[in-house]
Amino acid sequence: MKGSNTDLFDPRTDMESVYSRGASSSDGDFGFAFNDINFSDRLLRIEIMGESPDDRSDGEGCTSIADWARHRKRRREDIKKDNAVEVSVGAEEQILSCNQPDMDDCLGCENQDEEAVAMIEESPSGDEAADFNESASSMDCSSIVRVKTLHISSPILAAKSPFFYKLFSNGMMESEQRHVTLRINASEEAALMDLLNFMYSSTLSNTTAPGLLDVLMAADKFEVASCMRYCSRLLRNMAMTPESALLYLELPSSVLMAEAVQPLTDAAKRYLASRYRDVNKFQEEVMSLPLAGIEAILSSDDLQVASEDAVYDFVLKWARIQYPQPEDRREVLGHRLARYIRFPYMTCRKLKKVLTCSDFDHDVASKLVLEALFFKAEAPHRQRILAAEESASMNRRFVERAYKYRPVKIVEFELPRQQCVVYLDLKREECTNLFPSGRVYSQAFHLGGQGFFLSAHCNMDQQSSFHCFGLFLGMQEKGSVSFGVDYEFAARTKPTEEFVSKYKGNYTFTGGKAVGYRNLFAIPWTSFMAEDSLYFINGVLHLRAELTIRH
Repeated sequence: MKGSNTDLFDPRTDMESVYSRGASSSDGDFGFAFNDINFSDRLLRIEIMGESPDDRSDGEGCTSIADWARHRKRRREDIKKDNAVEVSVGAEEQILSCNQPDMDDCLGCENQDEEAVAMIEESPSGDEAADFNESASSMDCSSIVRVKTLHISSPILAAKSPFFYKLFSNGMMESEQRHVTLRINASEEAALMDLLNFMYSSTLSNTTAPGLLDVLMAADKFEVASCMRYCSRLLRNMAMTPESALLYLELPSSVLMAEAVQPLTDAAKRYLASRYRDVNKFQEEVMSLPLAGIEAILSSDDLQVASEDAVYDFVLKWARIQYPQPEDRREVLGHRLARYIRFPYMTCRKLKKVLTCSDFDHDVASKLVLEALFFKAEAPHRQRILAAEESASMNRRFVERAYKYRPVKIVEFELPRQQCVVYLDLKREECTNLFPSGRVYSQAFHLGGQGFFLSAHCNMDQQSSFHCFGLFLGMQEKGSVSFGVDYEFAARTKPTEEFVSKYKGNYTFTGGKAVGYRNLFAIPWTSFMAEDSLYFINGVLHLRAELTIRH
């Protein structure tokens, strides 16, 4: 919706605006005055343009959201529209902008509704009945199939709609004329009548999902924010489905940009993010989702994915399926989806692949990787500050997801011996969730060309007498390679908050094997998790593993 979303009876109205003189919508029930000559100062003439039999309203005959979406898509393919409202006075014309241009070309969601034409005419001599009379039009325009007239109150309509406010207060002599004409398509008739009735009574008679969507579109066109908010609230309270959620996210951009519809689109994003949290479980279904659905899923912090590397691979796979042309794919990845991939949490090995990936523009890839590396090089407190600053934004590229495989920081040495130092941080809540027999794994890291990982466990001690915290080192499955490693586990400990060695050992690994200590801190689980625990510093357990190749 273009311009102000305010109306005189809207409690959200800006107090400094021209609309600040009214009360809340609860004080504005004027249903008794609708189409009543005693409470009206003008006649509204609605000229209904002829359309093909298929061009009924999107909601007419539809019993579900899916029906509404299919019918709307068919109409979108046939309708060419102008983004303007024409106000005609006699032989002269004044153009008032009503629909703002659709900026969302990538989604292909055009604001395809036909333009609303409003004309102010000279008042005819004599009285004219206005009780929804339908008559054959005597105008030369043969496409007008019927006309409806009704009595209206310009203060009520102007209070609810900036569109009507501009129409009735344009400072011209014609604004004082008694007759106003709106020209609409037949598909919009039912929704417009519901909308006009709402502007008087603040209620709608048709509360089905298809009907509400039709009225929502009309309310956007005629700038009735209170009705948009009303429709949005009713739709939000209905049971959400993947189809309805995607439809809400693919409404014309003028509707999506309206503040009144934001709670509905936010609810749709939350629904999709929650339903497809485990993308592997719904992989086939997710791969067929449109761009708006993928953006909603990727924006979530709660994706159940192994790592951000997996998110990157998933996005590439989806983009290659949906956008087979390389140019289109680079455009979508660079300008729409890259912002949702949290490159700072990808492994360095995967970031190297980003630089050589032909699906990304080279300059875009270089910028993303450089930003990620700079973040990785920041001190932990700086990383936390950057993440906090990003937490309120849509991109959230510095905010860590709840990965299945926890991110690690690695320092590698080649001389005098091949060695790596691995840092793994676990939040108190993550440790709490391990009880009574859970495990959490780190992302893979490499030493001597072999992949390793850390795993933290809640398990029973050696005598099975109590639960305790265990830490293990494993080697990924890589054939029958034998690999000797010296390792040491340490944890930051109060009060010094320095790393204190907890366990040393050595082991000759073969693929898929793991080694470690069942009770790393030599205390029961309850003591480990206690409020006065020595091992949680600001709610975080800091672990370190040093690995050295034995020769």
